[in-house]
Amino acid sequence: MYDYDLLVVGSANADLVIGVERRPAPGETVLGSDLAVHPGGKGANQAVAAARLGARTALLARVGDDAHGRLLLESQREAGVDTGGVRVGGAPTGVALITVDPSGDNSIVVSPGANSRLTPEDVRDAGALFAGARVVSAQLEIPLETVAEVVRTRAAGSRFVLNPSPPAPLPAEVLAACDPLVANEHEARYVLGLGDTAGPAPEDWARGLLALGPRSVVVTLGAEGALVADGRTGAAVRVPSPRVDAVDTTGAGDAFTAALAWRLSLGEDLATAAAYAVRVGAAAVTKAGAQASFPTAEEVSAL
Repeated sequence: MYDYDLLVVGSANADLVIGVERRPAPGETVLGSDLAVHPGGKGANQAVAAARLGARTALLARVGDDAHGRLLLESQREAGVDTGGVRVGGAPTGVALITVDPSGDNSIVVSPGANSRLTPEDVRDAGALFAGARVVSAQLEIPLETVAEVVRTRAAGSRFVLNPSPPAPLPAEVLAACDPLVANEHEARYVLGLGDTAGPAPEDWARGLLALGPRSVVVTLGAEGALVADGRTGAAVRVPSPRVDAVDTTGAGDAFTAALAWRLSLGEDLATAAAYAVRVGAAAVTKAGAQASFPTAEEVSAL
């Protein structure tokens, strides 16, 4: 019997957001709105998204012993996430400094802080969490050596889901464990070594990614839904998204990945799980913010 449907290993950041009429030129100072502080980070986002849907979720992360760390822990607990695996201290909590102009375009600088101190030793020390998790999800806002240790530490029979964001070269042992590798267009092109110019169709990206070793691949396509490809069968299937009026796409990819991982933990096949996940992602873009926009299962059903 597993204690958790999903164990998320990843980052936890405080998002510091300021609205500006225009972004400053080099050497220039501009005035902005009042500072807004929101809980964020891809790992923390995924954990909240899954728990809000009803998944039994745990988070393995590191935050600082500071106000931002306490904000992040409270957000996790409010959503129902088990925070027993969150390490505290070692560095200030990671922050994302975000300026947003009236068109919605943003500029972001991330200080990883405590996220960069989540170590392979932290992973090994959390053996009980891994033993109790049906699915383990990770991203790349923590050290790559730590992600590799996640692959080595997870329980036999558990499933590993990876979103390679921000994209980085992936070791063969990590690629081989992915089931699935979940990438958007930019991430897929990076992993494949392609430029950002027009080129192969998503089906070609999926085939190329499978050739690198993952057991399965999901390519997210924004408003167009997703494409799933299973290395066991070689089949690639498009999964359409419901049409919604998008307000803010922040965190939608994290909500998608969390929902996908949860449904896989329930035994659904990849295409069925992705069909649910695109609905979750669509619901998330209808509200502003990241964690504040993540839907409950009831809200997804009503979409």
